[in-house]
Amino acid sequence: MAHEKKIYECSECGFESLKWLGKCPQCESWNLFVEKNIGTLIKNRHKKIVNQPISIFESNNILEKSKRISTGVAEFDRVVGGGVIQGAAILIGGEPGIGKSTLVIQIAGLWAKNNGDVLYVHGEESFHQVRERAQRINAIQQNLFMSSSTDILEIIANIETNRYSLIIIDSIQSVSNPEINSLPGSITQVRECTYELVQKAKQLNIPMIIVGHITKEGYIAGPKVLEHIVDTVLYFEGEGKQSLRVLRAIKNRFGSTHEIGVFEMCCEGLKEITDPSAIFLQERPTGVSGSIVFPMIGGSRPLLVEIQSLVGKSRSPQPRRGVMGLNNQRVSLLIAILEKKAEIYLSDRDIFVNVAGGVFVEETAVDLPVVISMLSSFWDSPLGSDWIAFGEVGLAGEIRRVNSTRIRLNEITKFGFKTCIIPRIESSDLPEKSKNLRIISLDNIRELTQLFENREKSYE
Repeated sequence: MAHEKKIYECSECGFESLKWLGKCPQCESWNLFVEKNIGTLIKNRHKKIVNQPISIFESNNILEKSKRISTGVAEFDRVVGGGVIQGAAILIGGEPGIGKSTLVIQIAGLWAKNNGDVLYVHGEESFHQVRERAQRINAIQQNLFMSSSTDILEIIANIETNRYSLIIIDSIQSVSNPEINSLPGSITQVRECTYELVQKAKQLNIPMIIVGHITKEGYIAGPKVLEHIVDTVLYFEGEGKQSLRVLRAIKNRFGSTHEIGVFEMCCEGLKEITDPSAIFLQERPTGVSGSIVFPMIGGSRPLLVEIQSLVGKSRSPQPRRGVMGLNNQRVSLLIAILEKKAEIYLSDRDIFVNVAGGVFVEETAVDLPVVISMLSSFWDSPLGSDWIAFGEVGLAGEIRRVNSTRIRLNEITKFGFKTCIIPRIESSDLPEKSKNLRIISLDNIRELTQLFENREKSYE
């Protein structure tokens, strides 16, 4: 028995329905459902087995194919887990102008120099534009091949004909399948083309890097449909007006998602930052309130970043709250804890909290630095430039221990900080290098408010 099956798909978000709907239940758009024929389905048919199961003991060839290959960009290799695995599909997303194309053409040049032929598909830019960028960052290599094709069938035919060692698609929104009745860049086109490319990369065991745009909602190509198709999802972040860029892994089947790579945008391309802490702290002001340094853990290495807060009297009935680089709900929670447990009333205050440098901090060890910076700004009490803090704050106002304490303290000592505010800890747990460091151990935030009061009295 065979029959034609038709479904209706929202051209805005890709939601599928067995019948036509006026309003999409997912994106709530109106009159955007189009009919889609998904082909003939044949029931009760036995399919011939093509891919035979492999014994787990026959792993020599598989392990050989799964070896990591260095791209030549150490910060990129760090984020993906130490190098690119053959057959892996990597999606790089970021806002327009953040430097995605610069990063991938830099990888393409180094890969072509060290590892073999590279196919670079540039559907959005002309050959002369890409060549000019490659020449500027010294990425022109004999093994780097350029293609301006946007037809997925032509791209796959090219991949099958010429066995490249790396394929780069810049960007997936420019690629389309002429057999699909929708415009290039639509959800259907992006999803189907990505699926075809990933399947071909895995079939031929060729690593592939796909560039995807970020929409105004913060998603790659609309809904996060691509993140389930590829193996690794990387976000390229940073303030467009600043030169600092951060590469972060959101999903990684072959490594950790805690590593970050730090770059600086220069005229010659992206420059790798091997010591990010020095970059994050180089413009830190001294002698001002509302600022303290926090030693965050970015994967396998500690990074020193500055936490800034501005607390001022509000002139509107609805005080403003602004948070950048931190979880907004977490900061609201810390404000509520200060009011309840420390009797520091901030309901009539405008509060702004920022992580300098464009870094996003997810770990709870940033709670104590955020509270300290808010109190410093609230009382207009500057802390010393050699002060630093880390620790988690609980709902009862208690200050909890966090992981990687020894690693953080070693990094603090390396940069010459003199005073560190941390949760209560035994002296035997301190590393040998931090013996000359003044440690202020606290149990709860009431002790923290007393610390500020004692500092004010000592100044008097």
